[in-house]
Amino acid sequence: MSKKTIVGMASSYEGLVQGDWLWKQTPEPMGVWGDIQIQARRQCPDFLLLYNLNTFPQDDPFTLPWHKAWRRSEQRGLQKRKELDAATRSRLSQVHRDRTMFLWREPPLEEILPRYEVMYRDAQRYCGYVSGPDDFAPVPDYMPAIWYHGDSFRELNEMPPPQKNRRCSWITSGISRTVNHRKRLAFLKSLVESELELDVYGRDLPDWSQSYGQIENKAHALNPYYYNLAVENYAENDWYVSEKLWDSLLGWCLPIYYGGTAADKLLPPGSFLRLPSQDEKGLAYIKEVTSTLDAWHEAKEAIAEARQIILHELNLLAWLSRFVGKNT
Repeated sequence: MSKKTIVGMASSYEGLVQGDWLWKQTPEPMGVWGDIQIQARRQCPDFLLLYNLNTFPQDDPFTLPWHKAWRRSEQRGLQKRKELDAATRSRLSQVHRDRTMFLWREPPLEEILPRYEVMYRDAQRYCGYVSGPDDFAPVPDYMPAIWYHGDSFRELNEMPPPQKNRRCSWITSGISRTVNHRKRLAFLKSLVESELELDVYGRDLPDWSQSYGQIENKAHALNPYYYNLAVENYAENDWYVSEKLWDSLLGWCLPIYYGGTAADKLLPPGSFLRLPSQDEKGLAYIKEVTSTLDAWHEAKEAIAEARQIILHELNLLAWLSRFVGKNT
Protein backbone atom coordinates (compact mmCIF):
# COMPACT_ATOMS: atom_id res chain seq x y z
CA MET A 1 0.00 0.00 0.00
CA SER A 2 1.35 3.43 -0.94
CA LYS A 3 2.15 5.88 1.84
CA LYS A 4 -0.97 7.69 3.04
CA THR A 5 -1.41 11.21 4.35
CA ILE A 6 -2.34 10.81 8.01
CA VAL A 7 -5.20 12.85 9.48
CA GLY A 8 -5.41 13.04 13.26
CA MET A 9 -8.43 14.14 15.19
CA ALA A 10 -9.31 15.83 18.49
CA SER A 11 -12.85 16.25 19.75
CA SER A 12 -14.85 17.20 22.82
CA TYR A 13 -17.41 14.46 22.13
CA GLU A 14 -17.38 12.36 25.29
CA GLY A 15 -18.30 9.20 23.40
CA LEU A 16 -15.27 9.28 21.13
CA VAL A 17 -12.95 7.11 23.17
CA GLN A 18 -11.69 4.87 20.37
CA GLY A 19 -9.13 5.75 17.75
CA ASP A 20 -11.10 3.88 15.09
CA TRP A 21 -14.33 5.88 15.42
CA LEU A 22 -14.46 6.75 11.70
CA TRP A 23 -12.98 3.55 10.31
CA LYS A 24 -16.37 2.05 9.51
CA GLN A 25 -17.14 5.05 7.29
CA THR A 26 -14.53 4.30 4.62
CA PRO A 27 -14.70 1.81 1.72
CA GLU A 28 -11.23 0.46 2.54
CA PRO A 29 -10.13 -0.99 5.89
CA MET A 30 -8.52 1.03 8.69
CA GLY A 31 -9.92 4.44 7.80
CA VAL A 32 -8.39 4.73 4.32
CA TRP A 33 -10.07 6.95 1.73
CA GLY A 34 -8.02 7.44 -1.41
CA ASP A 35 -4.67 8.92 -0.40
CA ILE A 36 -5.57 9.66 3.24
CA GLN A 37 -5.94 7.61 6.39
CA ILE A 38 -7.60 8.82 9.56
CA GLN A 39 -5.74 7.90 12.73
CA ALA A 40 -7.42 9.94 15.42
CA ARG A 41 -4.80 9.40 18.11
CA ARG A 42 -1.69 9.99 16.00
CA GLN A 43 0.35 12.55 17.95
CA CYS A 44 2.10 14.14 14.97
CA PRO A 45 -0.17 13.67 11.92
CA ASP A 46 0.17 15.39 8.56
CA PHE A 47 -3.22 17.12 9.08
CA LEU A 48 -5.29 17.60 12.22
CA LEU A 49 -9.09 17.70 12.35
CA LEU A 50 -10.64 19.47 15.34
CA TYR A 51 -14.13 18.03 15.36
CA ASN A 52 -16.54 19.80 17.71
CA LEU A 53 -13.66 20.74 19.96
CA ASN A 54 -15.19 23.28 22.32
CA THR A 55 -12.20 24.04 24.57
CA PHE A 56 -9.00 25.66 23.35
CA PRO A 57 -5.81 26.45 25.29
CA GLN A 58 -5.96 29.83 27.00
CA ASP A 59 -3.11 32.26 27.56
CA ASP A 60 -4.19 33.14 31.11
CA PRO A 61 -3.24 30.55 33.74
CA PHE A 62 -6.08 28.69 35.38
CA THR A 63 -6.80 29.80 38.95
CA LEU A 64 -9.54 29.14 41.46
CA PRO A 65 -11.49 31.77 43.40
CA TRP A 66 -10.16 32.15 46.95
CA HIS A 67 -13.31 30.63 48.48
CA LYS A 68 -12.85 27.43 46.45
CA ALA A 69 -9.09 27.11 46.49
CA TRP A 70 -9.07 24.98 49.65
CA ARG A 71 -11.51 22.35 48.33
CA ARG A 72 -9.83 19.15 47.26
CA SER A 73 -12.49 18.36 44.63
CA GLU A 74 -12.06 21.80 43.06
CA GLN A 75 -8.28 21.35 43.04
CA ARG A 76 -8.62 18.00 41.27
CA GLY A 77 -10.91 19.56 38.67
CA LEU A 78 -8.48 22.40 38.09
CA GLN A 79 -5.58 19.97 37.70
CA LYS A 80 -7.53 17.92 35.13
CA ARG A 81 -8.35 21.09 33.19
CA LYS A 82 -4.68 22.07 33.16
CA GLU A 83 -3.70 18.61 31.91
CA LEU A 84 -6.27 18.72 29.10
CA ASP A 85 -5.12 22.19 28.15
CA ALA A 86 -1.48 21.06 27.99
CA ALA A 87 -2.36 17.97 25.93
CA THR A 88 -4.37 20.03 23.43
CA ARG A 89 -1.66 22.67 23.19
CA SER A 90 0.92 19.96 22.52
CA ARG A 91 -1.11 18.42 19.69
CA LEU A 92 -1.81 21.77 18.08
CA SER A 93 1.85 22.76 18.18
CA GLN A 94 2.86 19.75 16.08
CA VAL A 95 0.73 20.52 13.01
CA HIS A 96 0.97 23.69 10.92
CA ARG A 97 -1.97 26.04 11.25
CA ASP A 98 -2.77 25.73 7.52
CA ARG A 99 -3.14 21.97 7.96
CA THR A 100 -5.42 22.21 10.97
CA MET A 101 -9.18 22.20 10.36
CA PHE A 102 -12.00 23.06 12.73
CA LEU A 103 -15.48 21.69 11.99
CA TRP A 104 -18.36 22.64 14.26
CA ARG A 105 -21.57 20.65 13.97
CA GLU A 106 -24.02 22.06 16.52
CA PRO A 107 -27.15 24.06 15.67
CA PRO A 108 -26.96 27.84 16.20
CA LEU A 109 -29.64 27.93 18.89
CA GLU A 110 -30.33 31.45 20.10
CA GLU A 111 -29.61 30.55 23.72
CA ILE A 112 -25.98 29.65 23.02
CA LEU A 113 -24.95 31.97 20.18
CA PRO A 114 -22.73 34.16 22.41
CA ARG A 115 -20.56 31.11 23.10
CA TYR A 116 -20.10 30.53 19.36
CA GLU A 117 -18.45 33.92 18.85
CA VAL A 118 -15.81 33.07 21.46
CA MET A 119 -15.35 29.54 20.13
CA TYR A 120 -14.83 30.62 16.52
CA ARG A 121 -12.40 33.32 17.62
CA ASP A 122 -10.37 30.78 19.61
CA ALA A 123 -10.43 28.30 16.74
CA GLN A 124 -9.01 30.85 14.30
CA ARG A 125 -5.94 31.24 16.48
CA TYR A 126 -4.96 27.65 15.79
CA CYS A 127 -6.69 26.66 12.55
CA GLY A 128 -6.36 27.76 8.95
CA TYR A 129 -9.88 26.53 8.17
CA VAL A 130 -12.82 27.16 10.53
CA SER A 131 -16.32 26.14 9.47
CA GLY A 132 -19.76 25.66 10.95
CA PRO A 133 -23.38 25.31 9.77
CA ASP A 134 -24.33 28.91 10.49
CA ASP A 135 -23.80 32.42 9.14
CA PHE A 136 -21.59 33.35 12.11
CA ALA A 137 -18.84 30.89 11.16
CA PRO A 138 -15.74 32.19 9.32
CA VAL A 139 -16.67 29.69 6.57
CA PRO A 140 -20.40 28.91 6.66
CA ASP A 141 -20.97 25.46 5.18
CA TYR A 142 -22.92 22.23 5.46
CA MET A 143 -21.63 19.67 7.94
CA PRO A 144 -19.90 16.73 6.23
CA ALA A 145 -21.95 13.59 6.79
CA ILE A 146 -21.33 11.09 9.55
CA TRP A 147 -23.71 8.35 10.57
CA TYR A 148 -24.65 6.32 13.61
CA HIS A 149 -26.37 3.55 11.69
CA GLY A 150 -24.51 0.48 12.90
CA ASP A 151 -23.38 -0.90 9.55
CA SER A 152 -20.08 -0.19 7.82
CA PHE A 153 -19.57 1.71 4.57
CA ARG A 154 -19.25 -1.51 2.56
CA GLU A 155 -22.36 -3.04 4.10
CA LEU A 156 -24.42 0.08 3.50
CA ASN A 157 -23.10 0.56 -0.02
CA GLU A 158 -24.21 -2.93 -1.04
CA MET A 159 -27.30 -3.17 1.14
CA PRO A 160 -30.65 -3.69 -0.61
CA PRO A 161 -33.82 -2.58 1.17
CA PRO A 162 -34.01 -4.71 4.33
CA GLN A 163 -37.11 -6.61 5.36
CA LYS A 164 -39.56 -4.08 6.75
CA ASN A 165 -42.53 -4.94 8.93
CA ARG A 166 -43.09 -1.80 11.04
CA ARG A 167 -44.72 1.45 10.03
CA CYS A 168 -42.89 4.45 11.54
CA SER A 169 -40.16 5.20 14.11
CA TRP A 170 -38.70 8.24 15.81
CA ILE A 171 -35.28 8.36 17.49
CA THR A 172 -35.20 11.39 19.77
CA SER A 173 -34.34 12.36 23.35
CA GLY A 174 -35.81 13.89 26.46
CA ILE A 175 -33.48 16.90 26.42
CA SER A 176 -35.39 20.07 27.29
CA ARG A 177 -32.69 22.73 27.59
CA THR A 178 -33.95 25.05 24.87
CA VAL A 179 -37.21 26.30 23.41
CA ASN A 180 -36.71 24.07 20.36
CA HIS A 181 -36.15 21.00 22.54
CA ARG A 182 -39.33 21.70 24.51
CA LYS A 183 -41.32 22.24 21.31
CA ARG A 184 -40.17 18.85 20.03
CA LEU A 185 -41.16 17.14 23.29
CA ALA A 186 -44.60 18.74 23.16
CA PHE A 187 -45.05 17.46 19.61
CA LEU A 188 -43.96 13.97 20.68
CA LYS A 189 -46.57 14.04 23.44
CA SER A 190 -49.29 14.94 20.95
CA LEU A 191 -48.24 12.05 18.68
CA VAL A 192 -48.29 9.57 21.55
CA GLU A 193 -51.71 10.75 22.74
CA SER A 194 -53.08 10.44 19.19
CA GLU A 195 -52.38 6.70 19.24
CA LEU A 196 -50.46 6.99 15.98
CA GLU A 197 -48.67 3.79 14.94
CA LEU A 198 -45.25 5.06 16.03
CA ASP A 199 -42.33 3.40 17.83
CA VAL A 200 -40.20 5.80 19.86
CA TYR A 201 -36.54 5.30 20.82
CA GLY A 202 -34.02 7.46 22.67
CA ARG A 203 -32.35 8.41 25.92
CA ASP A 204 -33.87 10.21 28.91
CA LEU A 205 -37.40 10.15 27.52
CA PRO A 206 -40.32 10.59 29.95
CA ASP A 207 -42.46 7.59 30.87
CA TRP A 208 -45.44 8.94 28.93
CA SER A 209 -43.46 8.54 25.67
CA GLN A 210 -43.83 4.73 25.92
CA SER A 211 -40.38 4.50 24.35
CA TYR A 212 -38.18 1.47 23.82
CA GLY A 213 -35.38 3.41 25.49
CA GLN A 214 -31.84 4.17 24.36
CA ILE A 215 -30.28 1.94 21.70
CA GLU A 216 -26.63 1.44 20.82
CA ASN A 217 -27.23 0.53 17.18
CA LYS A 218 -29.62 2.85 15.34
CA ALA A 219 -30.10 0.23 12.63
CA HIS A 220 -32.47 -1.58 15.02
CA ALA A 221 -34.75 1.46 15.06
CA LEU A 222 -34.52 2.13 11.31
CA ASN A 223 -34.15 -0.99 9.18
CA PRO A 224 -37.53 -2.57 10.10
CA TYR A 225 -39.44 0.68 9.38
CA TYR A 226 -40.89 2.15 6.22
CA TYR A 227 -41.05 5.69 7.60
CA ASN A 228 -38.91 7.58 10.09
CA LEU A 229 -39.46 10.97 11.70
CA ALA A 230 -36.26 13.01 11.39
CA VAL A 231 -36.77 16.19 13.41
CA GLU A 232 -33.84 18.58 13.70
CA ASN A 233 -33.11 20.66 16.79
CA TYR A 234 -32.91 23.69 14.51
CA ALA A 235 -34.61 24.51 11.18
CA GLU A 236 -34.08 28.24 10.70
CA ASN A 237 -31.08 28.54 8.36
CA ASP A 238 -29.76 27.27 5.03
CA TRP A 239 -26.80 25.28 6.41
CA TYR A 240 -27.83 22.97 9.20
CA VAL A 241 -28.69 19.33 8.46
CA SER A 242 -27.54 16.50 10.71
CA GLU A 243 -27.13 12.74 10.88
CA LYS A 244 -30.84 12.44 11.76
CA LEU A 245 -31.54 12.59 8.02
CA TRP A 246 -28.51 10.56 6.89
CA ASP A 247 -29.24 7.70 9.31
CA SER A 248 -32.87 7.54 8.25
CA LEU A 249 -32.00 7.20 4.56
CA LEU A 250 -29.17 4.74 5.17
CA GLY A 251 -31.74 2.51 6.86
CA TRP A 252 -33.83 2.66 3.67
CA CYS A 253 -36.56 4.63 5.46
CA LEU A 254 -38.50 7.42 3.83
CA PRO A 255 -37.77 10.32 6.20
CA ILE A 256 -40.56 12.64 7.24
CA TYR A 257 -38.18 15.53 7.79
CA TYR A 258 -38.43 18.72 9.80
CA GLY A 259 -35.44 20.96 9.16
CA GLY A 260 -33.95 23.80 7.14
CA THR A 261 -33.43 24.12 3.40
CA ALA A 262 -29.95 22.56 3.32
CA ALA A 263 -31.39 19.10 2.71
CA ASP A 264 -33.11 20.28 -0.49
CA LYS A 265 -29.76 21.39 -1.91
CA LEU A 266 -27.88 18.22 -1.00
CA LEU A 267 -30.31 15.40 -1.77
CA PRO A 268 -32.41 14.45 -4.82
CA PRO A 269 -36.08 15.44 -4.98
CA GLY A 270 -38.43 12.84 -3.58
CA SER A 271 -35.88 11.21 -1.28
CA PHE A 272 -37.59 12.66 1.80
CA LEU A 273 -40.90 14.27 2.75
CA ARG A 274 -41.33 17.62 4.47
CA LEU A 275 -43.09 17.72 7.83
CA PRO A 276 -44.93 21.05 7.59
CA SER A 277 -44.97 21.86 11.30
CA GLN A 278 -44.85 20.46 14.81
CA ASP A 279 -48.53 20.89 15.62
CA GLU A 280 -51.93 19.50 14.66
CA LYS A 281 -51.20 20.12 10.99
CA GLY A 282 -48.01 18.10 11.25
CA LEU A 283 -49.79 15.29 13.09
CA ALA A 284 -52.46 15.12 10.39
CA TYR A 285 -49.75 14.98 7.71
CA ILE A 286 -47.94 12.08 9.41
CA LYS A 287 -51.20 10.18 9.79
CA GLU A 288 -52.04 10.65 6.12
CA VAL A 289 -48.60 9.61 4.83
CA THR A 290 -48.21 6.57 7.08
CA SER A 291 -51.74 5.29 6.51
CA THR A 292 -50.43 3.47 3.43
CA LEU A 293 -47.04 2.32 2.10
CA ASP A 294 -47.54 4.10 -1.23
CA ALA A 295 -45.17 6.99 -0.48
CA TRP A 296 -42.32 4.63 0.49
CA HIS A 297 -42.68 2.56 -2.67
CA GLU A 298 -42.82 5.68 -4.84
CA ALA A 299 -39.62 7.02 -3.22
CA LYS A 300 -37.47 3.86 -3.41
CA GLU A 301 -35.36 4.99 -6.38
CA ALA A 302 -34.81 8.45 -4.90
CA ILE A 303 -33.84 6.90 -1.56
CA ALA A 304 -31.31 4.67 -3.34
CA GLU A 305 -29.79 7.71 -5.07
CA ALA A 306 -29.66 9.70 -1.83
CA ARG A 307 -27.87 6.86 -0.05
CA GLN A 308 -25.10 6.88 -2.63
CA ILE A 309 -24.71 10.65 -2.33
CA ILE A 310 -24.42 10.39 1.46
CA LEU A 311 -21.87 7.57 1.30
CA HIS A 312 -19.69 8.80 -1.56
CA GLU A 313 -20.01 12.60 -1.70
CA LEU A 314 -21.24 14.06 1.61
CA ASN A 315 -19.19 11.66 3.75
CA LEU A 316 -16.78 13.35 6.20
CA LEU A 317 -13.90 11.17 4.95
CA ALA A 318 -14.61 12.20 1.37
CA TRP A 319 -14.57 15.83 2.53
CA LEU A 320 -11.24 15.31 4.30
CA SER A 321 -9.77 13.67 1.21
CA ARG A 322 -10.75 16.67 -0.92
CA PHE A 323 -9.40 19.14 1.66
CA VAL A 324 -6.07 17.34 1.93
CA GLY A 325 -5.80 17.14 -1.86
CA LYS A 326 -6.21 20.91 -2.17
CA ASN A 327 -3.70 21.66 0.57
CA THR A 328 -0.88 19.23 -0.18
